[in-house]
Amino acid sequence: MRIGFIGLGNMGRHMARHLIHAGHLVTVHDTRPESAVDHLALGARWADSPADCARDAEFLITMLPDPRIVEDVLLRGGAAGALPEGALWIDMSTSTPAAAERVATEVLDGRGVRRLDAPVSGMARGAEAGTLQIFAGGADDDFRIALPVFEAIGDTDRILHVGPPGAGYTVKLMINLLWFSHLVATSEVLAMGVKAGVDLGVLRNSLLASPAASNFLENDLMCVLADGDYDDSFAMALACKDLGLAVDLGRDLGVSTELSALVEQIYRRAKAQHGDLAGEMTPVRLYEALAGREFRLPHPAAALDSAALPV
Repeated sequence: MRIGFIGLGNMGRHMARHLIHAGHLVTVHDTRPESAVDHLALGARWADSPADCARDAEFLITMLPDPRIVEDVLLRGGAAGALPEGALWIDMSTSTPAAAERVATEVLDGRGVRRLDAPVSGMARGAEAGTLQIFAGGADDDFRIALPVFEAIGDTDRILHVGPPGAGYTVKLMINLLWFSHLVATSEVLAMGVKAGVDLGVLRNSLLASPAASNFLENDLMCVLADGDYDDSFAMALACKDLGLAVDLGRDLGVSTELSALVEQIYRRAKAQHGDLAGEMTPVRLYEALAGREFRLPHPAAALDSAALPV
């Protein structure tokens, strides 16, 4: 298959590499030509512009930081207008239904170009391993046509068709919103517990053995507890962007978002203190400061074994 791929960042560079390894004819474009060096060595073709990347593509995949850049690449960069009739645009960015609708209304409608929104979950390590979860919104026929592409970059058991156009964007925003909320709530609980004198490992094990257990506490937080790694593969600037999009969506739908808005405020405070490029788990540091200590387990291997506790 002829695939154009635009966006070779922390996630996209791995995704494009898997498509090349799967035998697809891949053309790549990014604002940083140096990001494509490895892909060109594997046999990919370089495109000097978004339009050039889209011109002969059966599939055009975009993996971009935010809706504004998606629109910029598709509209002002000429990618949408260059797509041939019958092509399928797959936007795997964390974006919004409204942005895709503007692209479709201005350029795609009436030209026989189809589209799927298919954002991903699994962080950079999932992209590198080719085990991403994919949430696709769009026509069922288009989803089936795109499956070989998705299977090259994702976990085949976690590639989901979640509804009509826009549903993929919405599901991904809700996943991110809940994950960020887990982080804030868990950090607050740990700060209170350890400041009250409970050993961090005992507190974590107790939570995991209770109805309050969560995948976040059991697995995701271990990078902080074991290694002091706040996951700089996904920057605070992007996390705050995603939270803003989710809160805006709630407002547009008339759904009250008091809790989500507070989580967004906490994330923005952490970004202000630690910088745009700090890792997405940086808000944990706010609560470490309140507790007067870093959240670290003295014996990480033993902490990992606690995952076997009954819940």
